[in-house]
Amino acid sequence: MSYAEHDYFMLSALQHYLFCPRQCALIHIEQTWTENIFTAQGRLMHNKVHETKYEKRNNIITARGLRLFSTELGISGQADVVEFHKSDKGCALPGFSGKWTVFPVEYKRGKPKQNKSDEVQLCAQAVCLEEMLDVDISEGAIFYGKNRRRLSVVFGSELRSLTKKTAENIHEMFAAGRTPKAEYSKKCDSCSLKDICMPKKTDGKMQVKKYIKNMTGKFL
Repeated sequence: MSYAEHDYFMLSALQHYLFCPRQCALIHIEQTWTENIFTAQGRLMHNKVHETKYEKRNNIITARGLRLFSTELGISGQADVVEFHKSDKGCALPGFSGKWTVFPVEYKRGKPKQNKSDEVQLCAQAVCLEEMLDVDISEGAIFYGKNRRRLSVVFGSELRSLTKKTAENIHEMFAAGRTPKAEYSKKCDSCSLKDICMPKKTDGKMQVKKYIKNMTGKFL
């Protein structure tokens, strides 16, 4: 299946959905966003990564902030870093001789998570690059700021299937236009939308905007 451009959603929605479908809907359907210390640190880290758009050292070309899209997944977004390694296989690059293998790198503020949200976001970037450059990409890496290390990620069939299924679920949620009900768990305490979502106080049956409007009306 191929999606039309007007049906694309932001690549970051994949991570939001796997963290919490309700958070994903609040951000991408209801256009609700607040920032806490964790999101601020993450934003500053990404801004620093994107300061230099392009550089070449020895046999590696590093590109930052590349625009990405995939008609297969129906997504668009931006890559933190894409490394092109000179090789005897891969794709051709305008202005450079030879072949180049493609190696996407995602930057994260914290540490590796228990779920696969970071890996899925990186895999989606690989799918975009494969489609755009007509190349196969076998692996990439996630750089975690807390331990200052790269975690290698292999784009195997299981991860690719999870990435595709997550994208399909998001498209279905967006098409329905419904925000999932709130269900409190420990991870809610670290969410920047906790005070808006109010998972302990609402059952999620109404949209946040409607809830705020109703509450505001009581004091007018």
